[in-house]
Amino acid sequence: MSCESEMQEYLDEIREQVCSRCIERPVGGPPCGPLGKTCGVEVNLPLYVEAVHGVRSGRIDPYLDSIHGHVCDKCVRHDQRGCPCPLDYLSVLIVEAIETVDERRQENSPALASTVAGSRKGLLPGGVRLSAPPVRVRPS
Repeated sequence: MSCESEMQEYLDEIREQVCSRCIERPVGGPPCGPLGKTCGVEVNLPLYVEAVHGVRSGRIDPYLDSIHGHVCDKCVRHDQRGCPCPLDYLSVLIVEAIETVDERRQENSPALASTVAGSRKGLLPGGVRLSAPPVRVRPS
């Protein structure tokens, strides 16, 4: 699967799970760009995916910290008008959508399934144990 099609799968899931709750979504969106609204998630999608993939925690705080470190520091609005980001309230849903895609891929790839299943149990390939078993984050 190409990088572009991988990102498209994440974007499709985010549009399904997240966009309906966005207060900045224009009528007829998503996609928002063709409607004249720049969407921070659409523009920074690879950074969001990287931020979520860098964390395994049962708490949402580490995910939010990772998003702030990967996405916010590179944002043109950082420390400007509009910061803190109006997208912060959607971050939990964005994490959930990205993990939904990862789980779907895990189910469709036996080799990936064993690696991800092991990491979900706190084991990395080769039997290396994580300090605490990761837990899927669910919005409340």
